[in-house]
Amino acid sequence: MKLVGEGLFWDELKIGDKFKTFGRTITESDIVNFVSCVGMLESLFIDKEYRKNHSAINGHAAPAMLVLSLAEGLTLNSTGQGTGLAFLNMELNVLAPVLTGDTIHIELEVLEARKTSKSSNGLVKTHNKIINQRDNCVIEYTPLRMMSGSKKI
Repeated sequence: MKLVGEGLFWDELKIGDKFKTFGRTITESDIVNFVSCVGMLESLFIDKEYRKNHSAINGHAAPAMLVLSLAEGLTLNSTGQGTGLAFLNMELNVLAPVLTGDTIHIELEVLEARKTSKSSNGLVKTHNKIINQRDNCVIEYTPLRMMSGSKKI
C-alpha cells in the first residue's frame, strides 16, 4: 500500500527534474518566535523604533536563517518525507530581504543523483531558489542530501 505523502527516492530522480513547492507567508510571529528561540535578539529584529531610525531596509526583515528553515520545511514536506536521511552540505547566497507579509515558495532542480558506494542510498544535490510573491529570487542554495533508494534497487 502506498504511503500518502511519502517523499521521492533518489533513484526516481533525474538530473534536470524540476519541482515547485506550495507557498508560505512570513508572519511577525514567525520572526519573533525564531529570534527568541535561537537567541538572535538583534535590535533589527526586535525593536521597531531602532529599525525605523537605523535600518537600511523598510519593513520588518526576517533573518535569512529563518527563511532558509521555512524553505527546508516546505521542500522536505513535499520531496523528502520518509526518504531524506541526512543534510550533508550546501552553498548559500542571500540575494534580497524577506519581510513580514512576504510569501515564499521554493523552485528546485536536481543537479546530481547518484548511488552511494556502500548502500542502496543515494546522494542528491539540488539547486533551490526561494522565490517571493513578486517572482524574485531572494535566496538560492545547493543542498546535498543523502536519500533512501526505492525498494526496486
